[in-house]
Amino acid sequence: MRVDELTVAGALHLHTPFHPDARGGFGKPFSAAALAAVLPGFEVAEMFWSRSAPGVVRGLHFQRPPTAVAKLVFVTQGRIRDVVLDLRADSPTYRRHAVVELDESSGAVFVPVGCAHGFEVLDGPATTCYLQGGAFDPATDAGVRWDSAGIEWATAEPVLSDRDRALPTLDAIEALPTAAWDHHG
Repeated sequence: MRVDELTVAGALHLHTPFHPDARGGFGKPFSAAALAAVLPGFEVAEMFWSRSAPGVVRGLHFQRPPTAVAKLVFVTQGRIRDVVLDLRADSPTYRRHAVVELDESSGAVFVPVGCAHGFEVLDGPATTCYLQGGAFDPATDAGVRWDSAGIEWATAEPVLSDRDRALPTLDAIEALPTAAWDHHG
């Protein structure tokens, strides 16, 4: 597996095996052993998936401490622009974002604790999977409004949920130092 560092500190693009052939393709987006070598301490607690139509933007979502979680995100169908936004106040990449296009053959993105995550569907429907390092906690579930962080989305008028449309702007999010986020993986 090849690993590329992204422009957000701690965010990674993991190029996991994918083997296309005349029948279609076969991929392995998750291996506990391979992940342990690259991301020591990250253990999968839950898995979620979403199916989204072209033009949909989901996010930017995160969980606040004390139940903040890291995520490993991959796509099994369609194509997305995946976005990681750094919310760690003392991070060298605070308020910066990284963008990676993902499809069934392009691997996975690791979203570190303290970062918001979102994506837009370029070709769909897209099925996006999220392996989380902790349980979903509705009490600490939060987000940043999609259009407030300087991200250049490909979709001029995206399809958004009412919840995502009403999220606070990046400027309204309380800045927390890395240490406040660090106890979870």
